[in-house]
Amino acid sequence: MVMRFNIITFGCKVNQYESNMMKESLLHHNFSYEENLENCDILIVNTCTVTNVADKKCLKMIRHLKREYSKAILVIVGCSSQNQQELYNSLDIDILLGNKDKSHIAEIIEEYINTKERYVKFYNERSLEFEDMMISDYEHVRAFIKIEDGCDNFCSYCIIPYVRGSVRSKDFNKVLAEAKLLAPKHPEIVLTGIHTGRYNYLGHDLSDLINELSKIDDLVRIRISSIEVTELDDKFLETLKNNPKVCDHLHIPLQSGSDTVLKRMNRKYDTKYFADKIKKIREIRPDIAITTDIIVGHPGEKRDNFLECLDFVKKMEFSKIHVFPYSKREGTAAAGMSDQVLVRDKKERARRLIALSSELEQNYYDKFKGKSVDILIEECHNGISFGHTSNYLYVEVPEKLKEGQIVRRTL
Repeated sequence: MVMRFNIITFGCKVNQYESNMMKESLLHHNFSYEENLENCDILIVNTCTVTNVADKKCLKMIRHLKREYSKAILVIVGCSSQNQQELYNSLDIDILLGNKDKSHIAEIIEEYINTKERYVKFYNERSLEFEDMMISDYEHVRAFIKIEDGCDNFCSYCIIPYVRGSVRSKDFNKVLAEAKLLAPKHPEIVLTGIHTGRYNYLGHDLSDLINELSKIDDLVRIRISSIEVTELDDKFLETLKNNPKVCDHLHIPLQSGSDTVLKRMNRKYDTKYFADKIKKIREIRPDIAITTDIIVGHPGEKRDNFLECLDFVKKMEFSKIHVFPYSKREGTAAAGMSDQVLVRDKKERARRLIALSSELEQNYYDKFKGKSVDILIEECHNGISFGHTSNYLYVEVPEKLKEGQIVRRTL
């Protein structure tokens, strides 16, 4: 009898890649993927712990699955289980892992099926080697490759270094091999990781990797999921200038536009450094889209600090802002700070910043009205096609077009 499975994924692009890898691994081991949860013999949840809300969503889903599909083998992996091992262990889950051994998920499930013995295993994430993962296909037109794991920044608000471990990178040649497998069906590849800009394998850094990947003929676009402003060194800027396959879009987390708050966050730059780097980027690529993340309501953020942030964001002219109200994470430096911001103030600041983001997003889009752009077709529904440009504009084309092709149209 063929065992049927489904994977429910919470969180970031790294989790999405890892879920894709687990699915492919299970299929290779003769398991069958099933969309309908009611028909599944195995249910896998890949969890996220970046905020309290993420934890709650994961736990709510797990309790729902235990209640509604009690006969299925329940497998829990990821950041939330790594972060709250005792809590998850008390839930009587069949197979419980943290962030390691996802690449062995098929073998672990097979062992459970044979022994019927509950499987629980966690590791010290701060002292791990990079766990090799490779996929040969991706569920979407834009394919992701995980090239790095872990973070050593220890920003005051962030739990991720504790659950993802220290910085470690994927074998340079294995990244190239994976990209060669994916490129014929996926003309755009997104390089992702927990701290992607820190990629370094035996002296090969991110710029070296990008330049080598660009030699793959079928690969038309190389996109970076996120990069810290401190990693935009002269070598990277030179790559941005000379390599046309690098997408005209960078996601550079700011987190706050107030130097006072940046210092409390333990970020490694100030607003002048950030602004100077953005200026250099725009001298190289004037029309580049620069998106960012901002946390509002970090402990100690006063009203004046928030207003400084608003002003700085306006000056930077981001094309989009991902706004996050500060979420207290036990075990981080910020959780122990005394001057926590009221929930109502966090909500109000988030509201104002989201409104500003909508305005900036529209301003950026308006710059391209009447201009011809190249669109990677990612979906087609009811005779209408949808896709992204190199600078990450989401475009609707009123034609039925083939997914995966790049078409030129006027906005």
